[in-house]
Amino acid sequence: MLTHEQIWRGVDRLALHNSLTPSGLAKRAGLDPTTFNKSKRITHEGKQRWPSTESISKILEATQTTFMDFVGLIDQEVPVATSPGDMRLKSIRLSTVSEKNFDAAGFPNTNDWEELEFPQIEDTQSYVIEIDKSSKNSFLRSGDLIVVAPSSSVRRHDRVFILTSEATMHFGTLKRKTTSQVIIQPFDDTNNEHCISTSSVLWISRIIWIGG
Repeated sequence: MLTHEQIWRGVDRLALHNSLTPSGLAKRAGLDPTTFNKSKRITHEGKQRWPSTESISKILEATQTTFMDFVGLIDQEVPVATSPGDMRLKSIRLSTVSEKNFDAAGFPNTNDWEELEFPQIEDTQSYVIEIDKSSKNSFLRSGDLIVVAPSSSVRRHDRVFILTSEATMHFGTLKRKTTSQVIIQPFDDTNNEHCISTSSVLWISRIIWIGG
């Protein structure tokens, strides 16, 4: 049985998963922008207020999310911050990223990282890649921030960051993963899929937020 806290956590994480605020998620679904405001989750009498099944249905449709995927977001260990400036995440510029900046599991492990105050993530194991002018990716613009959660499980259709043994970085949407290859749809080439040999993949980490 889903609890009041879990349902609202799912709404918050669905917004985060789509690089939106809860207000932005409501607007995308054609709802009043204040529908998911935190102030509306508890009444003045202290009673729990639940989102309607209609509003949940609309945000799932607007983000092309199945109900099972929504439940999966609730279970993920990526808590949403409750107030701005709660956490400091490790940050590195894309132009300086190399294999030596990470351990074998894809976590930051050198002193080349800086710290960035980030208001939306409480997962202390997440990190930020700052896109700079060296990026040739038409989807990712200079100044964009990518939040990567190496401790989060990776599922089909998740946005991912992949590093290979050839020191090649890949950003895209995971389409399929087999014993022999990983297939992604690059952010800057949505009409084609890219196949990567599984043997060359050092690790795959889920991207949980992209924004400027």
